[in-house]
Amino acid sequence: MLNFSAILILFINILNKINMKNTLFFIIASLFSATMIFAQENTIPMLGDKAPSFTAETTNGTLHFPDDYGKKWKILFSHPLDFTPVCSSELLELAYMQGEFEKLGVQIVIISTDNIESHKNWKKSLESLSYKNREAVNIKFPLIDDDSKLISRKYGMIHASTNNTKDVRGVFIIDPDNKISAISFNPMEVGRNLDEIKRTVNALQTVKSNAVLTPANWQPGGDVLIPYLKSDENSSSKAVSKNDPKLYQVAWYMIFKKMD
Repeated sequence: MLNFSAILILFINILNKINMKNTLFFIIASLFSATMIFAQENTIPMLGDKAPSFTAETTNGTLHFPDDYGKKWKILFSHPLDFTPVCSSELLELAYMQGEFEKLGVQIVIISTDNIESHKNWKKSLESLSYKNREAVNIKFPLIDDDSKLISRKYGMIHASTNNTKDVRGVFIIDPDNKISAISFNPMEVGRNLDEIKRTVNALQTVKSNAVLTPANWQPGGDVLIPYLKSDENSSSKAVSKNDPKLYQVAWYMIFKKMD
């Protein structure tokens, strides 16, 4: 028979094994939870999602985004580094278009993963240039300090496996309700088409205010599509037959409306 000491040692060994299992389970569960949180923080927000909020220092002072801009439309432009040639050309073109975006009720915000002092130097340098035979221009929009990359992570622009900033080249168009309305990404080597971004804002505003759709290659003031009806010819024909001279039908599934 086992003596008391042997039984006690056996009991302690069993407890140790149980504790080891519990400890191992706790570690695995903790790692899984941390991984899930990290993955969520590195996921690009979906269309219709609330724009991730943040507070940061900028070349225009402290910014509480998006709350500081109220019911304005907002465009978040992101950049991997300051003083890169492609990004510099984009900021200059944006600066020349500031008035056009202001007329649309749009606030431009720039994110770059360098620090505030670098931003100030970059901005000062850009404002001294005569770009494409145009006079030097003042940059009114803020450049956000994202040296920590926390904001870029919130918007899913840092690759989880490499921690590389090369993918910080996103454009997020955010509506007055602070929901993501459009997203686009360009590689570092390809400059963004700012006229297309402005056209997209025009299209989103037209859709939101008129409950319509915009067709391919639509330009402001162009004909729009009315929302898709039922999948039969009779229902769509009735819509066109309401003596509305602004409506015309290309097919039962494509009904246009003149906006002028």
